[in-house]
Amino acid sequence: MDVMYEEEYNQIQQVIDRLHRDSNAYAVLLIDKNGQEIAASGEIENIDTTSLSSLTAGNVAATGGIAKLMSEHEFSTQFHEGERTNVHISIVASRVILVVLFDERSSLGLVRLRVKKAGGEVGQIFDTMMQKLEQPSQPSIFAEITDDDIDNLFND
Repeated sequence: MDVMYEEEYNQIQQVIDRLHRDSNAYAVLLIDKNGQEIAASGEIENIDTTSLSSLTAGNVAATGGIAKLMSEHEFSTQFHEGERTNVHISIVASRVILVVLFDERSSLGLVRLRVKKAGGEVGQIFDTMMQKLEQPSQPSIFAEITDDDIDNLFND
């Protein structure tokens, strides 16, 4: 994430850390729709988060294709139940993907409840970032240079 958005990145990381803790998940990832990891929390040392992020984004894209076939905008939530690991995937603010990995220490109901709150908070943070992008930033130092200045520079 760009240095300019360090404040928002820290806010996002706090939300992800709290979701990890409050949902009793063992790991939480926030990724973009291209499969790039934005933030992660929990027991991720033994997880190939790069592959997980990429495959999850592909899964969401494929599911989006199914949604279109069914005349749906998107399926905003997916759940995969395994023998030991469960995966809850949700699209947040139509921009990013929230992935929660959990086991018997948690439940789908608790994860869904906590994801709903965290997703709203992440959506607000992204809305704030978009507003900052839309606001004109500091004027460029080149804005003060006129055509005459350029002509004078090269005529010397």
